[in-house]
Amino acid sequence: MPALELAQETGKILSWIKKEGDSITKGEPLVEIETDKITFEVEAPADGVLAGVCSREGEDVPVGKTIAWIVAPGEQPPAEAETAASAMVEQARHATEQPRSAEAAPAAAPQTAGEATARVSPKARRLAKELGVDLSKVRGTGPDGTITSDDVEAAAKAPAVAPPAAAPAHAAEPPAQATLSAIARLMAERTTQSWVTTPHFFLVREVDAGALVAAREELGAPIERDHGVKLTHTDLLVALAARVLAKHPKMNASWTGHAIQFHPAVNISVAMAVTDGVVGAVIPNAAATALADIALQRRELTERARGGKLRPHDVTGGTFTISNLGMYGIDAFSAIITPPQAAVLAVGRIADRVVPVDGQPAIRPMLTMSLSSDHRVVDGAQAAVFLSDLADAIREPGKWLE
Repeated sequence: MPALELAQETGKILSWIKKEGDSITKGEPLVEIETDKITFEVEAPADGVLAGVCSREGEDVPVGKTIAWIVAPGEQPPAEAETAASAMVEQARHATEQPRSAEAAPAAAPQTAGEATARVSPKARRLAKELGVDLSKVRGTGPDGTITSDDVEAAAKAPAVAPPAAAPAHAAEPPAQATLSAIARLMAERTTQSWVTTPHFFLVREVDAGALVAAREELGAPIERDHGVKLTHTDLLVALAARVLAKHPKMNASWTGHAIQFHPAVNISVAMAVTDGVVGAVIPNAAATALADIALQRRELTERARGGKLRPHDVTGGTFTISNLGMYGIDAFSAIITPPQAAVLAVGRIADRVVPVDGQPAIRPMLTMSLSSDHRVVDGAQAAVFLSDLADAIREPGKWLE
């Protein structure tokens, strides 16, 4: 069981994409695992045959525990793996055995519409979580009765069963509570922990974004032509912030609990909204990455985040976070730091405002930035200088993106 992060203790086996005895190739998806942070597919680290599978689907497994072996054709897994696998099979057999006497046992439940008797594709399982569909009530139409994403969508669209005639005609009351998804639960825990334990302070800066808008138009056209991706303001902010951070190592540092840890690379974590929360997808070494490559990585990360396909390295190693809510019409906001990072930049929309230009009122496209910083790592003056340099880079992006 791989470890996605230091705080992870277990991982849940959602589904075995490959089965016992299957031939596998290095890089093929092997098993789908869910942690408190994401759902991801573990790729086979080598060619061979899957053997000694000793963890069932739905089981929470401690990090570091062997869940299966990859062996050469004709090779057997270690004896302890065979023992564990045999025990798992025996346990499953006892759990599913039914008395054969018609008098001693009730009639068996139909085996065509339950999650326990039908395989569920990974996409269908994720979709069921998003749509709130009970998989035990879905009939699978895929091969061997597998429940597919189409089956889940059909179940979500199906009309609810009408209540009995004698039931009261009043509208159903909302549930007293809602169960949080793994991502939403983790987000609640992390933000609470950060807010309670991290000494935040906040700086706000308005900057003329006219040059940023012009740079998007000028640089975006060739990038879209040559790479097929639309350049966004977030892409530009990632590139500019990363290059400014390289000159302010404390802003790119972390608090270890007793000391400041400096990082050799600037890894920008971009806050991305998903169905049931927010994830921070990381663009590594952003200070040395070309603008077009940042745009391509951001698009790929966005697609994987929305499809529930983020991989472990997509969400780890971030040293600074950017959260942009401008696309939602938000003017300004303050964000909570993601430990152990030292800061997060919150960005609002670019909006026309009346501002003084050369002593005269003028309408300019203005951008409001709010910087949240950890006072154990940086002080107000250091954060202010960084924010000032970032504002200068936004006013003259060409100097930083050459």
